[in-house]
Amino acid sequence: MNIYQHFRPEEREFIDQVLHWKDYVDSSYTAKLTDFLDPREQHILKVLIGENGNIKYQLFGGISASERKRALIMPDYLMPAEDEFQINLIEIDYPIKFVSIEHPQVLGSLMSLGLKRGKFGDILMKDGRVQFFTAAEISDYIKNNLESIGKASIRLNELSLDEAITTDDLWAEQVTTVSSLRLDTIISSVHNISRQKSQLFIQQGLVKVNWTSIENVSFECAEGDLLSVRGHGRVKILSIEGRTKKDKWRIVVGKQK
Repeated sequence: MNIYQHFRPEEREFIDQVLHWKDYVDSSYTAKLTDFLDPREQHILKVLIGENGNIKYQLFGGISASERKRALIMPDYLMPAEDEFQINLIEIDYPIKFVSIEHPQVLGSLMSLGLKRGKFGDILMKDGRVQFFTAAEISDYIKNNLESIGKASIRLNELSLDEAITTDDLWAEQVTTVSSLRLDTIISSVHNISRQKSQLFIQQGLVKVNWTSIENVSFECAEGDLLSVRGHGRVKILSIEGRTKKDKWRIVVGKQK
């Protein structure tokens, strides 16, 4: 069976990585901790490791509602504790009365330290407070090197995970039917806009799939994808339920409220 046929060509490298991790755990009887994975990568990992073998996985991103999570792949007799995911929570202390900090600025500043996106998890923001999750192994490096975000001088404080901000990140589930799984079709359906308009958004670079800008209107969407359209919010493809009698695709999406 060719496992690659179920996934996108550009996901091949990640698939090989997951299979390598699986073999490593199988042959060494030790657990493997991954970097933070986005929802699509988590979906691929679930499919490849499966639910009933002698290898299992657990996902955790710092809080139960995390979007980006680290995976612990392990022999099925192990029961991991939360601290084995090696996740730290850092709060950004900045002069809140004089400047504001936006999500892209935090992301950009962390990436500018030469870090891979997989080394940190969700960025949490509420009422001016800003926190982010990071892999424990690079926590000190970030604290020693990140001194400003945008125009703001900052200090970083490490907190325990139970001090994480609870954000009002509500997703409303909806079931919709679409004629195909093309990006333009799905955007048109979930945002209730014309196909022409959704194609224009895509061609203008206003659409991202899993944090990557996609300008191909016929890009094929898949389960676990996170779509964001500038000005229209974000949508998660929670599941693809198959075809209806009229040969349309029935999908369940989560729409950010």
